[in-house]
Amino acid sequence: MLLTDQTTFTEFLIEARRTHPEARGDLNGVLTSVATACKAISRAVAHGSLADLLGNADASNVHGERQKKLDLVANDIFIRQNRNRGYVAGMASEELDDPYLLPQGSPRGKYLLLFDPLDGSSNIDVNVSVGSIFSVLHAPTPGKDPEPADFLQPGARQVAAGYAIYGPSTMLVLTTGAGVHAFTLDPLLGEFILSHRDLKIPGETQEFAINTSNSRFWEYPVQRYVEECLKGSSGVRNKDFNMRWIASLVAETHRILMRGGVFLYPRDNKQPDVPGRLRLAYECNPVSLLVEQAGGRASTGYKRMLDVQPERLHQKIGFVFGSRAEVERIERYHRDGDLRDSEQPLFAQRGLFRAPA
Repeated sequence: MLLTDQTTFTEFLIEARRTHPEARGDLNGVLTSVATACKAISRAVAHGSLADLLGNADASNVHGERQKKLDLVANDIFIRQNRNRGYVAGMASEELDDPYLLPQGSPRGKYLLLFDPLDGSSNIDVNVSVGSIFSVLHAPTPGKDPEPADFLQPGARQVAAGYAIYGPSTMLVLTTGAGVHAFTLDPLLGEFILSHRDLKIPGETQEFAINTSNSRFWEYPVQRYVEECLKGSSGVRNKDFNMRWIASLVAETHRILMRGGVFLYPRDNKQPDVPGRLRLAYECNPVSLLVEQAGGRASTGYKRMLDVQPERLHQKIGFVFGSRAEVERIERYHRDGDLRDSEQPLFAQRGLFRAPA
């Protein structure tokens, strides 16, 4: 729902804190610092080639991906905005091999901040929307440097999560476990203003997003699902679907939060030793918390994403999220397994004992 009031991001956080009188305001401090970082990144993205910020940097990240200049700029902005405030004990980023430990003499706080400073950066040079994703966890030992294992917490333990999207307008979307709220940056005031309160994902949809160039590598349940969608009203789904693909997780998430849909980046057999393409800790987990808080479902394709126990900081995983009914259907297809294996027509995909669609 679009609101006409002028509640700023800071005012929203203050009001939310009143429901927790025992809180000291540290979480608000983290979120305010993140919002400030996102404003600075928005300006950098908007300047683009005018500030010589487009193109590749002479470096690669831990995944072996060539880093963009703006990747490094955004990463530096996140760190500078949070390292000396006393709210976080440590940080972790897609652009850093290891967790970032605060400078000697900086106060250590009670939270851990994980982030992808510039998601979808392959789109920068063609001026397609990109964004930042962040996740906030409790530090197991507040006031001290965290151990690497401290960042390996299931997504269900997140204290807050969100993203900023740098598109026609810059928006910050946030959950602290009490719904999902969106704030639009007023460029004249330099303030994020509450524009959408309590976003909800429709339970059903006729829109899906997947990179079909990988179709030959998909597991059968994903092939089955997409084939049914493509057959539309002439197939078992009895309705037509639209297909979308932006190659920016933030942009895909934003579209689904605003109007529904389902997103699939499933594990496949293109690289059998890599169980997915997206990063669990600072991409899938924060998006999953947002999706669940908006009434949707987020999954590995097999089970709830927020229940997955991370094993490595930069662990990759298959990811399916969006309208609840569609995600549950995809999970059911994974439970069915490869129905082509049956040699008995009675038990095949359209057989008598197949679970109803």
